[in-house]
Amino acid sequence: MDLSLNDEQWLGRLKWDAAGLVPAIIQDANDGAVLMMAWMDETALRATIATGETHFYSRSRRAQWRKGETSGHVQKVHSIHLDCDGDTLLVRVDQVGGACHEGHRSCFFRELRDGDWQVAGQRVFDPGTIYPLPKSIP
Repeated sequence: MDLSLNDEQWLGRLKWDAAGLVPAIIQDANDGAVLMMAWMDETALRATIATGETHFYSRSRRAQWRKGETSGHVQKVHSIHLDCDGDTLLVRVDQVGGACHEGHRSCFFRELRDGDWQVAGQRVFDPGTIYPLPKSIP
């Protein structure tokens, strides 16, 4: 990436929320599929730029995490975009494996059909072989 970590001008254009976070929408750089949404703080954004792989901030664990640190399903960053309001990032990536901890390529694998959430698509990996699943949405 052609961003300099020493150049604070680009960082000052982001509108962080009260907790110092900004939402990041993660999109497949090849086919445009939306893979996931997560939160970044300044540390996660700087780590993403420095390593070329996505890093996030977990609000529930109150900790930094790198996508793929447990599963190996990393996201290689192609580009980072800022929306017109300056309060949301779009990160275009090459996804290795699935993005969803439930085994799907995208976290958005449920579709509202006939008044209920239906699974759309097949799992691309067995999450039970990598980590225990949290309670999921039915």
